Amino acid sequence: MIVHPNIKVNLGLKVLRKREDGFHDIDTIFLPCNDITDTLEVIAGDNYSRTSASLFARYEAGESLVQVISPDGKLMITIARKEGIDWNPLEDLCAKAYFLLAEEFDLPPVKIFLEKTAPVGAGLGGGSSDAAFTLVCLNETAGLGLSNERLAALAARLGSDCAFFIYNRPMRGTGRGEILEPVDIDLEGHDLKIIVPEGISVSTREAYSGIIPRENPDFSLPAGIENIPLPEAVKRPVEDWKHLITNDFETTVFAKHPALADIRRSLYESGALYASMSGSGSALFAIY
Repeated sequence: MIVHPNIKVNLGLKVLRKREDGFHDIDTIFLPCNDITDTLEVIAGDNYSRTSASLFARYEAGESLVQVISPDGKLMITIARKEGIDWNPLEDLCAKAYFLLAEEFDLPPVKIFLEKTAPVGAGLGGGSSDAAFTLVCLNETAGLGLSNERLAALAARLGSDCAFFIYNRPMRGTGRGEILEPVDIDLEGHDLKIIVPEGISVSTREAYSGIIPRENPDFSLPAGIENIPLPEAVKRPVEDWKHLITNDFETTVFAKHPALADIRRSLYESGALYASMSGSGSALFAIY
């Protein structure tokens, strides 16, 4: 089974409070975007792969392509990425999705092939998307018959925004981002452009470092921003979003990476109706 996990952008991201479990409660709207996709193949262990030959022909093993087999021999995972693989494939979210399902179900031996195109550490949710799509593929490949609601609950255990990719439609995310409700957004007649700055990667830990949650008395909105609920804000004309929708991470991330603020400024100068950083960055997007 071959699928193409897509990315997402965040329309607004409010950091409300720090939780006792160390996470933060947020309020955001996830918007799926197909401008950048990975390629994921999940097959039973004894089946023929339609992607492996292509990957081995286009990537150099050991540098930009890594293949690992789990200690029990039931999972073989292959990851290819032009920029190189600097993590253990058995700790990739795709592998973690397999191991999570294997805790509850008797899964057959499986081969996973992942070609990474989505940038890492850019706030676009590429890894979370891979994990969610892996769950969907395993559900079908192994004939588990799990509902989207059950898959989303499992995905939430892998990452805060993983559950969104099970539904893959505009959703408001609260809690850690795993509490989801559909949102209607009309962007007909508008174009969305993704910008991934070269050489700038922002970890989630870095983004949260120094952030002031909204329930903190020291929090203040950026000048010119009206504080209204996100579902209400996205119903307004897109040209009004500049004054209604903000990403709270921009304050701390832009201070550490001024080039990102410059990019957002240039997007508005180029005619964008709305421009923002996605998630914890470093990617930005603009709507024209």
